[in-house]
Amino acid sequence: MNKYILLLLIVISAVAYNIFVANNNNRVLKVGIECDHIPYNWEESINTESNFELKDSPGLYVEGYDAQMASIIAKKLGMTAEFHKISFDELIDALNRREIDVIFSGMFDTDEHKALINFTVPYESRVVEYAMLVHRKSEYANARRLQDFSGAKVAAQNNSHFDEVIDQIDGVKHMPALTNQAAILIQLTELNIDATVVNYDSALSYERTHPELKAIRFRKNEGFVLGFTGLCAGVRKSDKTLLDNMNNAIKSIPMRDRQRVMDRVVGRAFAHE
Repeated sequence: MNKYILLLLIVISAVAYNIFVANNNNRVLKVGIECDHIPYNWEESINTESNFELKDSPGLYVEGYDAQMASIIAKKLGMTAEFHKISFDELIDALNRREIDVIFSGMFDTDEHKALINFTVPYESRVVEYAMLVHRKSEYANARRLQDFSGAKVAAQNNSHFDEVIDQIDGVKHMPALTNQAAILIQLTELNIDATVVNYDSALSYERTHPELKAIRFRKNEGFVLGFTGLCAGVRKSDKTLLDNMNNAIKSIPMRDRQRVMDRVVGRAFAHE
């Protein structure tokens, strides 16, 4: 009997999803995105075949994994993604003020975030892992374990999970958080800080675009304890139908296809720099 109930629920879910797509055909899905986190999202001033116009930001465009996946998922919902540039620490407020419909901006479903909004299932191309980004001239360039950074000056982006996990390093010198990744990279390249915390995919991109920097990947069980599911889209708590249908759309995208999207944007990020 349970098997038939499960089958019925799957059929009902599929029908609801198809009705949602039909009813939302040609509608706009307003996407909040930061535009400051290679390879997930960054800003460009030249229109290309792959990037997207930023609404209310004339002459500027957004590129990156978040933007590409948002566009793919919107199309699966019968909608068109419309991108709005918003600073990371303003995204959740903008969502709850109904200025945007969803967040696709390198955001994780941490407990702090989940208290304010709902999250989809992860849309990333692989399991998220954190890495450290250091200068090749740094004394920490050969670090292998998290605790090798004891005594290091480490900074991360303001109001981000990257900043929260720094204190997992015993004896670390937790520097004041900075407003964006660009500011952090300047501090790192000028050796004013020893390291910053980023996604491993981002670390690889920065390593390619800034040859003086080096990504430090930790061995299993020797890195940060993350405490979240993964890279997810944010949705208002009241928008349960949108959440359900976005989950169905995300689940329909095979991991190999997601990885192809990531591979392409990493190549474009390198060319962009």
